[in-house]
Amino acid sequence: MRVAAAAALLLAAGAPARGQGGGPSFTPEQREEIVGILREALRRDPSILRDALIALEEAETRARGDRAREAIARHAEALFRDPADPVKGNPQGDVTLVEFFDVRCSFCRQLHPALEELLRRDRALRLVLKDLPILGPNSVLAARALLAAQRQGKYAELQDALLRLRGDTTEGVLRAQAERLGLDWARLRREMDDPAIQRRIEANLRLAQALGIEGTPALVIGEQVVPGAVDLPTLERLVAAAREAAAARR
Repeated sequence: MRVAAAAALLLAAGAPARGQGGGPSFTPEQREEIVGILREALRRDPSILRDALIALEEAETRARGDRAREAIARHAEALFRDPADPVKGNPQGDVTLVEFFDVRCSFCRQLHPALEELLRRDRALRLVLKDLPILGPNSVLAARALLAAQRQGKYAELQDALLRLRGDTTEGVLRAQAERLGLDWARLRREMDDPAIQRRIEANLRLAQALGIEGTPALVIGEQVVPGAVDLPTLERLVAAAREAAAARR
């Protein structure tokens, strides 16, 4: 109790003196005494500092979660219901999972097989794909190719091929993969430069920024943002929790 009171006093001591009626301020001697109490308490029990740091971290985690929930609710239409977005799985699924990805990202490539297996196991899942090319010019080139391939009905096939690549997504590689999949390369290359495709990429970048997403992959499901690659059991738990929450709201 004494330490908690001292910490509160120390915060007050560090604040500027208030005017009349605003409460007492501390003299230099009083501030020194408060600091001394805290130092002695930490010397006797260093775990106080550890507990304080854990509490701060937990508070920040809760704050991040609150911010994410607010951002998801505010941008739900663009996140979950944009008709322009490529979709895998069940288009009428009862749970929607959104993935922000860059095909050149090694962690996205690591996540890809788990997502494919999840879709194979869960026939009621809807996966929305958001191209987020943040790893340089070849990432932007690949995202443009994917969105142009969508116009020929081959987005999923080209995405799968690019996420399985061992090399980089140069224009030559993109052409080879596109032609292997039966895409019209001349049309694809022309439509890659369509300003509408660039606007879609920019919209994804703005949406990711609004959600506090700082890297790829990033998943949005239910009311949470999940950064980084996760394994299949974690994906299944996330989907089950989102499905349960949605059922409770009905």
